[in-house]
Amino acid sequence: MKKLRFMILACLGMWSLLTSCSATNSLSLTVTEPAVVHLPPSIKRVGLINRSVPSEGRGGLATIEAILSAEGLKLDEAGARAALQGLADRLQNSGRFEVVVLPDSIPLAASGLKGMPAALAKKEVEALCKRLGVDAVFSLSYYDTDTQVNASVGVVESDAPLGIPVKLPAHQLELNTAVRSGWRLYLPELPLPLDQWEYTDFLQVRGSGINPLEALNSIANRKERILDLSRETGFLHGGRLEAARIRVNREYFVRGTPAFARGKRLARTGAWNAAARLWEQETTHPKRKVAGRAHHNMAIINEINGDLEAALVWAREAYATYGNRQALRYSQILQHRRNQEEVLQAQLAQADR
Repeated sequence: MKKLRFMILACLGMWSLLTSCSATNSLSLTVTEPAVVHLPPSIKRVGLINRSVPSEGRGGLATIEAILSAEGLKLDEAGARAALQGLADRLQNSGRFEVVVLPDSIPLAASGLKGMPAALAKKEVEALCKRLGVDAVFSLSYYDTDTQVNASVGVVESDAPLGIPVKLPAHQLELNTAVRSGWRLYLPELPLPLDQWEYTDFLQVRGSGINPLEALNSIANRKERILDLSRETGFLHGGRLEAARIRVNREYFVRGTPAFARGKRLARTGAWNAAARLWEQETTHPKRKVAGRAHHNMAIINEINGDLEAALVWAREAYATYGNRQALRYSQILQHRRNQEEVLQAQLAQADR
């Protein structure tokens, strides 16, 4: 026990030593990324169509398999509707579209698919948009739930009428359901879908009983949970049309001169601009290593303040002139961010027209 305690304390001491000697500190900031899929502002009416056809057959055990197979077709139909409703909710909440949920009177895919069927031809999309009076079509191209059954038998103690415990057989049932869906977005002027994406979600439920049927009946709300999962997937899919705010991590230098140490303390209190004034003084330091770190930190503060152009200049200078290798990777990140920012601004400008 003493040896184990010593080893734990030694590991903690080494970890503390390594972290305290690190030349950098990390910070996180929020950045906005453009929408994955951009629709022109002229798209006002969109159709939501269901091309999925429920598949037959479910894995499992004898009677359980029969029950799940009987439920499966209806579950797939309800799940597909829930997924489309989730997408419709997301598009309606955006305030940008007049969403039209369409009946299934469109070219259907083959049944039993667990992957994307052939895409609609351009002429089919043009005819569909014209007939329905829409500018674009979201298609649920396939939807399928596939349940695998795992069963086992054990024993459980139960009190008999006279208070004497007896052992009874206990059937354990585990249902692992994969919920798969595939989506496409069509514009009538394009020969191929504008967007295509697939999702696979999983749900695991367990039950127990004195026989397999009772074990299955003990599982509550399985259908409702699958429908909720499907609705969430449709809602998530609609987010591909929206700009997203994400958290990213950055590293800045805290060692090299006393100015870096003080800048670290200022940064920790949120006084980033005060820290930057100290770092800027070190950009002319006679030691190239120190000057390179200061240039890197100046890139960081400019990104924090939203000036990506200035940040990129500082980061490139840190690597090109002073050989700071961390600044090379950071300049690539900033270049990507600047490109993404241009796309985002173009999307926002079009949305305002």
